[in-house]
Amino acid sequence: MTSDKTSNSKRAQRRANLAAGIKGRSDKLPSLFILLSLVLIIASLYWARAFLIPVALSILLTFLLSPVADALEQTGIGRLASVIFIVVLTFSLLAAIGWLVTLQLTDVANELPRYRINIRQKIADIRVAGRGGALEKIRETAEEVKEELKKDEAATAQPKPRDVVVQAEESSTFWPLPLATAPLLERLAAGGLVIVLVIFMLIRRENLRNRLIRLVGYGRLTVTTKALEEAGQRISRYLLMQSIINASFGITLGIALYLIGVPYALLWGFLAAVLRFIPYVGPVAAAILPTALSLAVFQGWAWPIIVIALIVVLELINNMVLEPLLYGESAGVSDIGILVAVAFWTWLWGPVGLILATPLTVCVVVVSKYMPQLDFIAIMMSDEPAMKADISYYQRLLASDQDEAAEIVEKHLKSHPLEQIYDDVMLPALNYVKRDFNLGRLAENDQQFVFAATREILDELDDLKPENSSLVSEPAESVTAVDAIPRAATPKVRILGCPVRDEADELALLMLQQLLDPGRYEIEILADELLAAEIVDQIAARSPALICLASLPPGGLAQTRYLCKRLRARFPDIKLLVGRWGSRIDDNDPLLVAGAHKIGTTIVETRDQIMQTSQIIPL
Repeated sequence: MTSDKTSNSKRAQRRANLAAGIKGRSDKLPSLFILLSLVLIIASLYWARAFLIPVALSILLTFLLSPVADALEQTGIGRLASVIFIVVLTFSLLAAIGWLVTLQLTDVANELPRYRINIRQKIADIRVAGRGGALEKIRETAEEVKEELKKDEAATAQPKPRDVVVQAEESSTFWPLPLATAPLLERLAAGGLVIVLVIFMLIRRENLRNRLIRLVGYGRLTVTTKALEEAGQRISRYLLMQSIINASFGITLGIALYLIGVPYALLWGFLAAVLRFIPYVGPVAAAILPTALSLAVFQGWAWPIIVIALIVVLELINNMVLEPLLYGESAGVSDIGILVAVAFWTWLWGPVGLILATPLTVCVVVVSKYMPQLDFIAIMMSDEPAMKADISYYQRLLASDQDEAAEIVEKHLKSHPLEQIYDDVMLPALNYVKRDFNLGRLAENDQQFVFAATREILDELDDLKPENSSLVSEPAESVTAVDAIPRAATPKVRILGCPVRDEADELALLMLQQLLDPGRYEIEILADELLAAEIVDQIAARSPALICLASLPPGGLAQTRYLCKRLRARFPDIKLLVGRWGSRIDDNDPLLVAGAHKIGTTIVETRDQIMQTSQIIPL
């Protein structure tokens, strides 16, 4: 009988282990499926780039030309006529501009031999400047090593066999011509495909949008619509702001180079405006071209240095003034995300990937934002904060990095009032400390470090109160005839703050103390080690006008309810306020039944309750 029980228990244990193994493998399957899907997508993008690059360019051009097509269509011109007109005009302008730029660059190349003397002089100056320096010594050492190696090779060299040159005779067939022009024909075919696709996409743009929505599924209609709208808005704003910034940069650079005397100044301004659409690489190329020409054209170093300084100043103005002012959250991709995207799309699709990197990355980030399976892409590449301020602040305290935690608070203080910092950053961190300590995730010494660091940060904040903060101002509805009395003649409202359980409650009361006007309110905070009977004795000895209990969640509701009952029974006439900062309103109903006058779920709410209640307290 005992053996049967043992065998049954073993079979049950094996079934449990088997079920746990199946569950663990099933949990890993979605992640593995997503990884394999990403690898397959990237491989497909690489192998099918000859087809996908024209399609991607067509979609981008369709997106840019759609507003113009809509405007022309609203004037009464038919859709087909408006689309043909816009496409012909656009590609004609692009071809004309490309032809003119090619002619200008050809003229520049033909004129460069005229400046050989200046170029040689610059090279000679650089050699003279580097003579005797570290680079010169390294070069001399390398030359000596090279000569020694040549001597050793000459001593051990074997007679070299004679080279046999195989010369192919010219074929009289027609095949060499298409072989030589294959790359050109490939580019022309891709360009023709782009033109045809743009025409048909503009004509059928609503139909394509509806088919995409149907492909995703009607069950995700809301999500798909929001994703399409957000992607469209982000790309439109990004391209518009980029066009404004690049045009202003190109016009300013062209005019300045013309005044300096750099040949073909308008060409360099135009190229700078166009090249800056390519992230990171474009601005560098736009700066190198006029700088190199100025080195060749001008005698001496003064004017080339002025050209370099001009480009640096324009870049600083763009990066530090115009881009933060105009961009805002236009693309929705972080700087590191853009840099990674540029490297990825360039590796995948070559130079065209540089141009398409930002629009494609914006689309990927927006799609991943609305797809939980791809949420990691949005987290890694989006320009949204990686963590909320309260989580970041608490994380730095857990890492015992009090300095960075204080920096987070001070940075938040520049754009938010002090009371909002308490409610949104510091009080939630105290809630997290109590939660983790109660669950056994946090050691007592770690909890004490967080409390000590919070106390020091509060002392620093008391000295950093901004002048424009409303942290001691009273709400307008609380102003009564009492405020007409001179402040010196108005007695202070005596408040006794009582921590219900621990040091976190005491720290919360210190925050409340900083939010009250010290000229109007006198708040005394009891120690957090006192028992309920000792708190009652302290209140009896001080006779305050108002009592404020602080009890931060999680937990503490039973202790707070018990203390409210005792205080209400002993002091029925004293106003009793309870601060349950960070809790939900419906959780605090038992406290009202126990005798609390008012309950605040935020520190700002409790401050306002004190100000309002103090108006009806006889002083």
